[in-house]
Amino acid sequence: MSKDFGRPPQAEGNQELVRLRLAEANAAAGPRETLTVEWRGAPLHVEVIDMPVASLYYNPGTHRVRAQRSYDPAQNSQLEADPWSSASQEYLQQLLRALPADPAREDPDYHVLRDSLQSFKQTDPGLITRDGVLVNGNTRRAALAELGVANIRVGVLPESCTWADVDAVELSLQLRRDHRREYSYVNRLLAIEEQFSLGRQPADIAREFRIRTATCEQDLWILTCLRDLIERSRDGDAVLRLLDFEDHQEKLKELHRRYVKESAVSKESADLLKETRLTAILLGFSKTDVRLIEPDFKARYLDKRLPQELKSAEAPAAVAIPGLGRTVRAADPKVGAAQALTDSILKAKAVEGAAEVVAVHRLTAASSTFQSARAAVESALEPAGKDARVRKRKQAAPDRISDACQDLEQGITDLVMSRASRSLDEEVLDEAVVKLRDTLGRLAAECARSVSEPGEGVAWLLDAMRQKD
Repeated sequence: MSKDFGRPPQAEGNQELVRLRLAEANAAAGPRETLTVEWRGAPLHVEVIDMPVASLYYNPGTHRVRAQRSYDPAQNSQLEADPWSSASQEYLQQLLRALPADPAREDPDYHVLRDSLQSFKQTDPGLITRDGVLVNGNTRRAALAELGVANIRVGVLPESCTWADVDAVELSLQLRRDHRREYSYVNRLLAIEEQFSLGRQPADIAREFRIRTATCEQDLWILTCLRDLIERSRDGDAVLRLLDFEDHQEKLKELHRRYVKESAVSKESADLLKETRLTAILLGFSKTDVRLIEPDFKARYLDKRLPQELKSAEAPAAVAIPGLGRTVRAADPKVGAAQALTDSILKAKAVEGAAEVVAVHRLTAASSTFQSARAAVESALEPAGKDARVRKRKQAAPDRISDACQDLEQGITDLVMSRASRSLDEEVLDEAVVKLRDTLGRLAAECARSVSEPGEGVAWLLDAMRQKD
């Protein structure tokens, strides 16, 4: 359900100004500029007018900075209480200029937009409600205000526009394939979740977002996982935020793909893989490093390298059901231990991110936990990487022979088709078969040297080559 933010203080004045400028545009000679938007399921052409930059309001519900609003809890609370105050509007302006993953820094993409507006002026109109709330063009308005430009070109939505319409139109405009500055990863996840919460099916959401249904389901799974991690990170007044995961898009997508594949074999192995990979992601390891982590990584490589304080947290054997006075068996002990390790890292990361409000001794302890855990995982990744390379070498020869078999199967099909069309070049085929014979001979010689106990396939190959000789 879309939140109703009410009307801004200058709503009446903006409505009157919009009315006058629309009348001027209609009375002017020559072609009028219009903007096409999707309005309640159908295209709508709206008039474009000039409006004073200073008179317009940033949309407090914009999807563009929804995750980043939690960057400053105090200002976010003020924004919730009074979205139209100067302080709230300035906070929105700060977030619109900021780097999504680190709102303390300005986004280079914002600089590109600002420089483009300075050099080439405004090429595409924004979009407002009659009250002067920006539905589209919030970032452009921030850039124009910084440049000292007096007016901004905007389309005007109908008078019956509601906050639900504002959300729907903003989303439809953002999903157009143009040069628009894209939503950050987490804000895109939130937009998909919002549509799902309205009762829409993943297939319908996927069609609107121009993605596959499987990708939509993956995004919903990832956001659920992130919310769970945030809740588990809570340690007093310290807690992680969605924006803390902005830079992990590809690692989280790969985690989901691997989790689904492993779940088809074993749910507990999949959970173990998920928790251990999440630990590595939280510790800041690269995608190629995270890939080395398999379900047995913790038991095989990591446990022996973990400091004692990170080993001590064990999961309970049973979990109580609130209100019933009963217990059920807890998760597999290995999964529970992996979750306990992840929880320790989550809390340490949350405390480090709340350095301004936590006590010094808590910050010191959290930094020590984080660094010792990272050192242990880094040390464990080295033998895991070596073993992965060895496994890859061991599998290389069988994989290539399997690929060759598939090529031969295709060759048989091509031979049948060429016979039917009488297009077979028999001399060329004979040369290829001779080359195959020689290659099989060399393969048999290497198998004789390398395989100590030949199985059925290798034994057949060796016998066939002996008979040839």
